[in-house]
Amino acid sequence: MKSQGESMQPTSIAYEFQDIQLGDKRLNDRAEALLASLAANPSASINEACSGWDETKAAYRLFDNPNVDPEAILGAHAEKTLQRIKAQDTVCIAQDTTELDYTAHPPGGVRNLDRLGRRGLYDHSHIAFTPEKLCLGVVGVKFYDRDKEALGTSKKREGQPLHTGEGQRWLDGYRKACEIAGKCPETQIVSLADREGDIYDIFVEADQHETPAQFVIRSQRKRSLPEKDPDGGPAAYKKMRAEIASAQPVAYREVQLPQTPERTKGSGNKQHPGREARTAKLEIRAKRMTLRAPHNKQSSMPPVEISVVWVSEIDGPGDGTEVDWLLLSSLPVDTISQTLRIVDLYVARWPIEVFFRVFKTGCRVEEIQLEARDRLIRALMFYKVIAWRIMFVTFLGRECPELPCDVVFSEAEWKSVWKVVKKTAPPKQAPELSQFIPVLATLGGYNHREGDGPPGAEVIWRGTRRMLDFALCWQAFGPDQ
Repeated sequence: MKSQGESMQPTSIAYEFQDIQLGDKRLNDRAEALLASLAANPSASINEACSGWDETKAAYRLFDNPNVDPEAILGAHAEKTLQRIKAQDTVCIAQDTTELDYTAHPPGGVRNLDRLGRRGLYDHSHIAFTPEKLCLGVVGVKFYDRDKEALGTSKKREGQPLHTGEGQRWLDGYRKACEIAGKCPETQIVSLADREGDIYDIFVEADQHETPAQFVIRSQRKRSLPEKDPDGGPAAYKKMRAEIASAQPVAYREVQLPQTPERTKGSGNKQHPGREARTAKLEIRAKRMTLRAPHNKQSSMPPVEISVVWVSEIDGPGDGTEVDWLLLSSLPVDTISQTLRIVDLYVARWPIEVFFRVFKTGCRVEEIQLEARDRLIRALMFYKVIAWRIMFVTFLGRECPELPCDVVFSEAEWKSVWKVVKKTAPPKQAPELSQFIPVLATLGGYNHREGDGPPGAEVIWRGTRRMLDFALCWQAFGPDQ
């Protein structure tokens, strides 16, 4: 595997906007400075994060400028992300959707979420991770909302052309992964999606695209095989799930499942049970199959060959929290190691949920109060990069502990933190990340006791907030001044 730090440059977060192109050098410089200010205090309001009224006014003018394309804001970071992707053997492009609720202070032009009166945006993001779960960056974002006529019509939309509905975002996300695959021919790109991404069009696209990405998608639909079912009547076809259930297990695994809280999901406020921490025994089946196109797409869609991997829990607790993953993939399952790799790649999707938590809770983006939808989206693009930085630092310290910390922190950042926490002069050479990350996390409340796990994103983002204040003081009053 290529070194994780091979293309990770030692600089501040402003490096992500080093090549930003907003059509005017003054706008470029303003965006770079604003990113650094917002990152210095990610959970603060925009007014609080900016240094004085002049900087605050400049920030609002940038957000209000109709000539500033939100995609150009994120695009500068996406290009830096592409450089990091090229340094890896395999990269997962995870796509998922979260909601941003602005009901309490809706900007003008922002419409509905799942029901009338709930105002906000759906955020469909494409995040690059290594299989080891190191976040490399954000490569794409789509924001959307719903007009009142579209509420409660999901069942009516079934069977309509994909491009007329919200499901198109999943196919577009897979095409984004294919685009990256074309730009990074030495890196294997794998598109990851949970059950909403189970769209037959993606399977066909994978067969027909000039630079196809691989994919691993969790199944939610009842899919059929081309062969008739002799026991189901003249119009019945064999079913994918029944076919994989009849296969012999190819591997067994034990995994430690963490505790999860009870949660409410969906517009019907349905309660989903929490899970007690336990050791789960899993059995894994795998088979290559040919799928028949859904009945409403028979005229235009060909059959596709696909790998099906079923991961099921043995002797689970029976409370609805059992592991039951039916995974669809373009990758082979000829060997046990190939089958297990598909499972591991699906698990590499999970950090996108951590990313959304950092974005929403750490950066408090649902508390942003701007007067118009376009202004809000420009601001959100900045916070996408800030959330990436927090994820990057958190996981890089775990996966590449031997890297010197100046790979991701400026001299003023790491030296000031070392001096404040350790109360000694910083070393002449930058310490390894394994040494520095716990020191940084101490500023965020990490206790670093024997037996504690590695610091998580929450203490990292709190520590980062204080670190950047210390770095400013170091630059102004440090020993080199």
